[in-house]
Amino acid sequence: MIYDHRTYVCRPGTIGKHMKLYADHGWTIQRKHLGDPVVYGAVETGDVNSYVHIWRFEDAADRARKRAAMKDDPDWQAYLAKSAEAGYLVRQENKILTPAPFFKG
Repeated sequence: MIYDHRTYVCRPGTIGKHMKLYADHGWTIQRKHLGDPVVYGAVETGDVNSYVHIWRFEDAADRARKRAAMKDDPDWQAYLAKSAEAGYLVRQENKILTPAPFFKG
């Protein structure tokens, strides 16, 4: 099991607009390919212009397969184009996590 932990930072004052854009054009298609996230939430303390989502995969091959299928989906490409045009995002950080041996989540 691996977890794909992603943090995105929006320009100040645009996180609500970005979340609306994603809710309207990205959420359904991303879940179609990746399943339900473990976590998807806005940061409430610290950098409040950011949000985090964490996805669970069987292994790196499962992650690569699912993300490749999503990347090739025309609806996902349309969402990415809308997101790029809006220009709300300024930074992204991805981390792959492996669970501790005692964690069975």
